[in-house]
Amino acid sequence: MATTPVPTAEQPMDDDARRLAELGYKQELRRKWSGFSNFAISFSIISILAGCFTTFGQAWNNGGPVAISWGWPLISLFILIIGFCMAELVSAYPTAGGIYWWAATMGRPVHGWFTGWLNLIGLVAVTASVDYGCATFLNLTLSALVDGWAGTLRQAFVLFVIILALHGLINIFGHRIIDVLQNVSVWWHVAGAAVVVAILVFVPDNHQSFQFVFTERFNNSGFGAGDTGGLTFWFYVLPLGFLLTQYTITGFDACAHVSEETRGASQAAARGLWQSIFYSAIGGWILLLAFLFAATDVEAVNAAVGFSGAIFESALTPVFFKIVIIISTIGQFFCGMSCVTSMSRMAYAFSRDRAVPGWRLWSTVDRNGTPVNAIIGATLAGLVLTLPALYESAAGIPIAFYAVVSVAVLGLYLSFLIPIALRLRMGDRFVPGPWTLGRKYKLLGWIAVVEIAVIAVYFVLPIVPSGVPGNDGFTWSAVNYAPLAVGGVLLVVAVWWYASARRWFTGPVRTVEEPAARSEPAAADGSD
Repeated sequence: MATTPVPTAEQPMDDDARRLAELGYKQELRRKWSGFSNFAISFSIISILAGCFTTFGQAWNNGGPVAISWGWPLISLFILIIGFCMAELVSAYPTAGGIYWWAATMGRPVHGWFTGWLNLIGLVAVTASVDYGCATFLNLTLSALVDGWAGTLRQAFVLFVIILALHGLINIFGHRIIDVLQNVSVWWHVAGAAVVVAILVFVPDNHQSFQFVFTERFNNSGFGAGDTGGLTFWFYVLPLGFLLTQYTITGFDACAHVSEETRGASQAAARGLWQSIFYSAIGGWILLLAFLFAATDVEAVNAAVGFSGAIFESALTPVFFKIVIIISTIGQFFCGMSCVTSMSRMAYAFSRDRAVPGWRLWSTVDRNGTPVNAIIGATLAGLVLTLPALYESAAGIPIAFYAVVSVAVLGLYLSFLIPIALRLRMGDRFVPGPWTLGRKYKLLGWIAVVEIAVIAVYFVLPIVPSGVPGNDGFTWSAVNYAPLAVGGVLLVVAVWWYASARRWFTGPVRTVEEPAARSEPAAADGSD
């Protein structure tokens, strides 16, 4: 019987380097990541051990159990549709620039300019929020394990700085093992989430009813005087609770940012992108349902303004409480490590195309193929963005943390909006890669555009009444500064564009000679 020749290990790398040259770049980053490693980085950044734990209170206070039990799968479906649209784009254009490269190529340089800056601030914010959440849980862990550890706000910030620095160092000096650590992170998230669910199922003496989990509504937001049936609840409060899902399932564009380091990227990065969303959505829903069934002491959770730790502390013995917190903290540490990897690759690629001030500094790589300067610069930017967390939050609600979360969601999803809209505009002129949506791109693309437009409105709104200018008790410490941060960056880059950049920023800058036209790959209709 005849056998089909098996490609050598080198052949896919040659094909990938050739495709990258067709897109305009020489191979500078080390291409040693497998398809699983590509999936692993987005799965780790989504991190159900991070977002589900740290932003649980946002959904609990703004809608209660229904915002979680029903809101999670509903919003996850919309995010998966966005992921499908982006998977088609990364299959056609597997570059580290990813999102902004797609926009500049399918549109004009101005599209790439704004997309790149939105994506970069989103990646900086998601890194900062994950590491600050990790510091918060580490602070809680140390309070439970170390006598005399007070767990103060300033201690949490010091831990945040240490964690951020460690992630930068791991990415700089761990170039030989960073992809292995991404793989380990996947299994930690899978096994860790399973252990947490098992603990919450078998350890507590009592559990909530199905009626509570799937029908109970809370309004602890301060808006609408606690009403759970009026228009304010359904059209303002409850959508704010969806930030839990929208924030947790984000950062999946990492599959694109490390595509230049992935073998067989046109297929592997596309699969990794949508599969990281799909599996995280399923795992996260199971995990959150376990939270809700274990939340028997509602008063304790309300007193802790929805903090998930109150569930574990009230429902579990001290030993199991510590186990759950430690599992989550380690998962969040892995997540932050992956965030720095993705963020630094985007900073490197955007600088490579001369869009970032001091681009020569940020676009260099060391002898190991690591963008060291981009790693350092991006982590410092995350530190600056999180400085408002040093100030006490209003009514115990971590306003600064939720503001950074909102900046991450707004920056990332608005950057996704532009290339998806441009893909719709291109229509049949778009040349797909081997993974394509076929004719379904129109329906899915328009759903994605509308969904992103809706969340862009909600996540710039005040989170608490004291953050509304003119209200009694207004204080600047309660203001959601996401619109100020994102709007400020957009204003600066807009002025910069019209004053200067439009005369010299031409989009992606080729680093190789123009190659012969490639033969387009055969497209599969739908998915892999």
